[in-house]
Amino acid sequence: MKRLMQLGVPVGIVFIVVMLVVPLPAIVLDLLIALNITGALLILLTAMFISKPLDFAAFPAVILVMTLFRLALNVSATRLVLLDGYAGKVIDTFGHFVVGGSLIVGLIVFSILLVIQFVVITNGAGRVAEVGARFTLDAMPGKQMAIDADLNSGLIDEEQARRRRLEVHAEADFYGAMDGASKFVKGDAIAAIVITLVNLIGGFGVGVGQKGMPLGDAITTYSLLSIGDGLVSQIPALLLSVATGLIVTRSVGDADMGSDILEQLTARRTPLRVAGFAALSLCLIPGLPKIPFIIAGGVMLLASSRVPDDAADPGTSPEAEALAALPSPDSPEVLASEIQVDPLGLELSADIIDLVDPSAGGDLLERVKALRRKVASDIGIVVPPVRTRDNMDLPMRTYAIKLFGIEVARGESPSGTVLAIGLPEGSGGLGNLPGEPTREPVFGLDAKWIPLELRNQAELSGATVVDRASVITTHLAEVVTTHAARLLGREDVKLLTDVVKRSHPVVVDELTPAQLTLGEVQRVLQTLLDEGVSVRDLVRIYEALSLKAAATKDLDQLVESARQALGPAIVAPYAVSDAQSDRTVHVISLEPQLEQQMLEDSRPTEQGLVIALSPELGQSVLMQLSSITTEAENRNLRPVLVCSPQLRAAVRRLVRPSLHQLPVLSYSELVGADQVRSVGVVNRSVVELAEMR
Repeated sequence: MKRLMQLGVPVGIVFIVVMLVVPLPAIVLDLLIALNITGALLILLTAMFISKPLDFAAFPAVILVMTLFRLALNVSATRLVLLDGYAGKVIDTFGHFVVGGSLIVGLIVFSILLVIQFVVITNGAGRVAEVGARFTLDAMPGKQMAIDADLNSGLIDEEQARRRRLEVHAEADFYGAMDGASKFVKGDAIAAIVITLVNLIGGFGVGVGQKGMPLGDAITTYSLLSIGDGLVSQIPALLLSVATGLIVTRSVGDADMGSDILEQLTARRTPLRVAGFAALSLCLIPGLPKIPFIIAGGVMLLASSRVPDDAADPGTSPEAEALAALPSPDSPEVLASEIQVDPLGLELSADIIDLVDPSAGGDLLERVKALRRKVASDIGIVVPPVRTRDNMDLPMRTYAIKLFGIEVARGESPSGTVLAIGLPEGSGGLGNLPGEPTREPVFGLDAKWIPLELRNQAELSGATVVDRASVITTHLAEVVTTHAARLLGREDVKLLTDVVKRSHPVVVDELTPAQLTLGEVQRVLQTLLDEGVSVRDLVRIYEALSLKAAATKDLDQLVESARQALGPAIVAPYAVSDAQSDRTVHVISLEPQLEQQMLEDSRPTEQGLVIALSPELGQSVLMQLSSITTEAENRNLRPVLVCSPQLRAAVRRLVRPSLHQLPVLSYSELVGADQVRSVGVVNRSVVELAEMR
C-alpha cells in the first residue's frame, strides 16, 4: 500500500502531461472532470478540519498539481469541443441544464464566478499569504531565541528543543511556499478567461468555416459548450481558492475550523439575543416578508437560551482562559520566580512615582537605560536591568537603591523641586532662596532643594541646578560603580568572553579553559573593578593573564599582570595638566626602610598577601597617609599611593578600611605619566611633606 502511495502522485503527474498532447475519449473526460470536482471538494473539507496550517503541509504542492490537472482537462475539453462539437455529458449538462440553456445566463454566471475567484478570494488569499510569509520570516530569530532560552533554563530538553526548531523551520517554509502557491491560483483564474475566449472564437471559426454551420447555430452550440467547460473548470478552481484562503487565514487552534467558528460565535448569550431581537424588529418594516425574519430571529433566540450566561461563564473570555492557563500560585515555578533576587533595584515612594510616568513628563526609566549604556562604556561590564517599582513602606519623597535585595543607598527627591548645588547657606544668592538644605548624595556637597520655579534664579546665582531624575540616576551610577565587582556574575563573564572571542578567538582559546576557568577569570575582573580599574580592554587583560597563568594561578599576581598591561589606562584618571607638563601624577611614597619592613612582615592568607605590622606602626602609617592626603586635597590635588608591585595588593588591603578612596598604584604602572611629583613620604615615625616643584 505504501509503495502504491509513493508511485501514485508521480504516475498521476505523468498522466497529466500525457493529457496535454494525447486526445481523450469523452467518457474518460467525464470521469476525470468528476474526479477533479470531487478532489477539490476533498481539499476544501480537509482545509476546514485541520487544527493548524502545518497539519496540511503538502497543500502548496497540492495546489500546483490540481492546477496543472485542471489546465490539462481544459486542453482536452477544448480539443473535443473544436473537433467533435461535443466534450462529454458533464460539460454538456453544465452548458444546458445548469444555466438553463441560455447563453446570456451562462456568460453572467461564468463572469460572476470569475469575479468572486479572481477579484475577491484569490487576491485576498495571495495578500494574506505574502504578509504571513514575511511576518513568519521576521519572527524566526525571536522564536529561535525563545527556544534557546527555554532550553537553557531547563524548561524543555534537547529533544523538545530540536522538535520546536523543526516546527519553526517548517512553518517558515510552509508560508513561503504558500506565498508562491497563491500565484498559481491567480494564474489559473487568468488562464480560465483566456481559454474560454479561445473556445468561443475558435468554436465560431470551426463551426462556420469548417463545418458550414449557420452562424446562429454555431454561436449557440459552441458558446454553450465553452460556457459549460468554463463552469466545470471554475467550480473546482473556486473550491481550491477558498481552501487556499482558509489555510492562509487559519490561526493555530485546538480544534477544527468548524468547531472553532461555532464555539466562538455561540460563546456569548448577549450577541445572540441582540441579533435575534434585531431580526424580529425588521418585521415592523412595511412590505418586508415576516416569516423569514421571524424564523431567523427565533433561531437566534433559541440558540441564546442554550448558551450559559456571560457572567456565569468567565472561562469563555480570552482573559479568563489566560488566567486559567497560569500556573498555580503554590506551584514550584511560581515560588521559584518569587524567591529570585533582582541584582539591581530602585524603589520609589508613592509620591514620586511621577518620575517614571511618561504622561506626567517622567523620563527616569529612559535615563536609567542610558545610564546602563554609559556605565558599560566606562567600566566595561554589562549592568543588569534595573528593577524599578514603588514601595509604600518608604517615607514620603524617598527612593532606595537595592543590591541583590539589600538596600545599599537611600536619598530624597521631593516633588516640585530641583537640587541647587554650589553655594552654601548665607553666601548670597542661593543662601537667600527658599528651600530645604541638604547634601548632594554622591559627593556630599552642600545643596538645597528649591522650588522648580526658582531654577533660573538659582542658576544666575552661580549654582549648579540638577533635576530630580538626574539626582537619582547620578546616585545610581555611583552605587553601580562602587559595587561593580558584585554585579559581575559568571554569566556576564561568559558573555564578555564570547564577545572577545568573535574578534580575537586565539586570545580566548589560549586562556580559557586551558589555563584559567571562567571562575578564576571572574575573580581577576572583580578585583580590578573593586580597585576602580575599567575592564573594557579585555583583550589586553586576557593576553596578560594567559602569559602569567602559565607560571602561577595566584590571584594577586594575576591581577598585577593585568594592571601592568593596563598601566597607562590606570594612571590616566589621576594625571592632571599643569604649566610644565600635560600629564603629571602626584604621588605619596613609602620610605624604603618602611617598605622593606612591610615586605618582611607580609603573610600569605586565603584572601591574599597581608601586612602584619605592629599596631603602633600600622596606626602611624595610616595617620601619616591621612594627613598627607588631606593636605594634598586642600591644594586641589588628587594624590595616589605608590609602592613596589610585590606589595601593592597588600598595601591596598592595609589602607582600604580607613582610606578607601586613596588609590594604590605600583611603580610599574606610572609609565603612562609624563611626570611624577611627590607630595609626601610615609616613614616609620614622622610625616615628611615634599615641596611642590
